[in-house]
Parts: sequence; structure tokens; C-alpha cells
Amino acid sequence: MDEDAEDELIISADQLLVSTTAAAAAGSAGPSSPAAGDKPDFAPLSAKDERGARGEIRRVRVPPHRLSPLKRDWMKIYTPVVEHLKLQIRMNPKARMLEVRTCDETEDMGAVQKAADFLRAYCLGFSPEDALALLRMEDLYLDTFEIKEVKTLTGDHLSRAIGRLAGKDGKTKYTIENATKTRIVLADSKIHIMGTFQNIKIAKNAISSLIMGSPPGKIYAHLKIVAARMKGRF
Repeated sequence: MDEDAEDELIISADQLLVSTTAAAAAGSAGPSSPAAGDKPDFAPLSAKDERGARGEIRRVRVPPHRLSPLKRDWMKIYTPVVEHLKLQIRMNPKARMLEVRTCDETEDMGAVQKAADFLRAYCLGFSPEDALALLRMEDLYLDTFEIKEVKTLTGDHLSRAIGRLAGKDGKTKYTIENATKTRIVLADSKIHIMGTFQNIKIAKNAISSLIMGSPPGKIYAHLKIVAARMKGRF
């Protein structure tokens, strides 16, 4: 009798475990729960929902020497920001800031960043036409460095280095720009370059060689080779 009771106990425990597992599986696949292949379907967020209720605002500081050109070129700055990017823009003369923000008509979620890059490029010294390329092309960037980052120069040595970069009537700068398909602004000891990542690298190497003392003729010869390679690539 004791052995039979023990066997019945063991069988009852196994049955209880099997029945519990089956009940859990049946409950999970019941009519109240969604099928395994179903996924929630949410509508995409609009640009306004992505920004939130307060919207987005960006400020760009205007250097003192760019205030007068800004007044002259205001419509060239205002038109692409307002009409193309659908943003609001204003000049804060007290803080010397350009302020852009989103509005109900803004559709592009990256419009504020594009406008900030455009305004920053203009404030660095690029023409409105050159800065406008940042809005039209996705793979353009800005790079800024100083002469002292390449070589420590002071006094007349620094002045001569800046002169080598510009060249007579800007010939050297124009040659580098045309060969590398970039735009360059020489602002005292700071150098600003606009272009694609690879082209900026080529232009920066040429400028660094001039700073180190290489003659412009040697740079011209190297740039001709680079221009020929770039022309054959595209």
C-alpha cells in the first residue's frame, strides 16, 4: 500500500506541472491577447510634434566687422531662411545676435541647424552666395584653424606667412580654391575653409605647406596634379 501511494503521488505531481504549463500557454495565446506577428502601428510624428510646444531657437553671434556687411546683405540672408527653410529670423542689435526659430510653417526638422550653419558661415566672412551652398548641399562642412596650430610665428614672420597664403592680388588663395573646389577666408591668423571633407583636407595640407615655408610654385605644381586626379575621378 505504501509503494502504491508513493507512485500515485509522483504521478499527480507530474500531471500538475504539465497542466499548469498548458494553462499558461493557453492563456497567453487567448483571444484577448494580440497574435505574435502583430505590431503596433503608429503614425509618423510631424515636424511640429518633434519640436514640441516651445519650438526650437538658435542664436549666432555677429562679429563687429560683419555688422555693416550684414545690413547691406540682409535680404540675401533673410530670403533663404524665411522663404526656403520656413523659419523666423531677426537681428538683436543689443546682443549682436542673429536669432532664428521655428514656426507653424516649418516642415524640415533640421532647418534650424541648416540656418545656423548658413549664418555662421556668413559671419565668418563667406559671401552670401558661398554660404548658401550649405543649404543646398548635404556634404559641405566648415573647418577653422589658426596659423599657430601649424607653426608658431610672431611679428614679421606671421605677416609673411599670411602674405604667402594670399599671394599677389589673392592669386595663391584663388588657385587653392579652384584646384580643391573649396572656399577659403583669411581672417588675420585664422583660416576658414568650406567644402567637402576630402577637399578640405587637401586645401588644408596645401595651406600648411605654405605656412611651413614651401614656395608657391611647388604648391601650384602639386595642386595641378591633385586637380587632374579629381577631374578624372568625377
